Amino acid sequence: MVRIISALILAVTATCAFAAEPLKLVDNPPDRHIVVPGDTLWGISGKFLKEPWRWPEIWQMNKAEIKNPHLIYPGDIILLDMSSGSPRLRKGKQIKGGNVKLQPQVYSEAVQQVIPSIPPNVIEPFISRPLVIEPGEHDSLPRIVATMEDRMIVGDGDEAYVSGIPDASVEKWQVFRQGKPMKDPETGEVIAHEAFFLGNARLVRPGEPATIRITNAKEEIHRGNRLMPTPPPEIIAYVPHRPDQAVAAKVMSIYGGVNEGGPGNVISLSRGKDNGLEVGHVVALYRNRVSVNVDMDGRRTSTPIPEERYALAFVFRVFNRVAYALVVESSKSVIVGDSARNP
Repeated sequence: MVRIISALILAVTATCAFAAEPLKLVDNPPDRHIVVPGDTLWGISGKFLKEPWRWPEIWQMNKAEIKNPHLIYPGDIILLDMSSGSPRLRKGKQIKGGNVKLQPQVYSEAVQQVIPSIPPNVIEPFISRPLVIEPGEHDSLPRIVATMEDRMIVGDGDEAYVSGIPDASVEKWQVFRQGKPMKDPETGEVIAHEAFFLGNARLVRPGEPATIRITNAKEEIHRGNRLMPTPPPEIIAYVPHRPDQAVAAKVMSIYGGVNEGGPGNVISLSRGKDNGLEVGHVVALYRNRVSVNVDMDGRRTSTPIPEERYALAFVFRVFNRVAYALVVESSKSVIVGDSARNP
């Protein structure tokens, strides 16, 4: 935990140095906010900042006031302090008589009550499950080659036989099938395939083939489906920050197979680790369009419309050439093909 906090402090210190524009407060910001269940750090900061994704700066995590705003709990009082000339948030504690006293606090509440950066329930499935199959990866992964009693479909509690599990070092596995290709909207190149999650399995006996038992079937599982090791559970304290280099990506898809989305939707972007994207990056979504008119003679004329920035998205998982982001705020519908760039 100490290493995580230290890494956060270093990351935010670098972020603050990179930021060129001063923080701007909303009109008539409150002088305090009482934290309630369901709050997020992004949401709390939005009560004070015009750009709430820059909350690491207003919390000043690299200072002494609040070294780790992730350790904020329902009932805490957050105060806006302008005494230094720049806005910052402090944590206060309510005492008898309604006064507020600034002082360090010790907490014993469960970790689940800590206020998160962004809504964890929305992105949890995208953290714990396979999402992307990189080019050339599919054929090298373990494969179900037979089922118990030669059944066509296996489900909860059933056993199956898998080729390609080398030893017993990995016990928990995830079953998936290759989904639709993910194409770069600009070039049409297939840069990855979706991994359609089918369920969880546990290794019962190693060997060739190895025996697995299905522990949780979300969809029908068949012979030929592939397996990936279950990723270890991670506690990630997401810190939003600007990309350190220019980002030029496109929205490839909106989770759920829809053509339009909005706040709370997860989108895939056509750039990933290879292009410098990382967990915590905030990108702005832009739209270019051309207005087409038909005159009285039936002639079509096209008029380019100035590019419009309309949304912010928060990158929470990255692969080599693909990234997944949560749309946090948007003034209009997100459409496949829109641009994602530096905020």
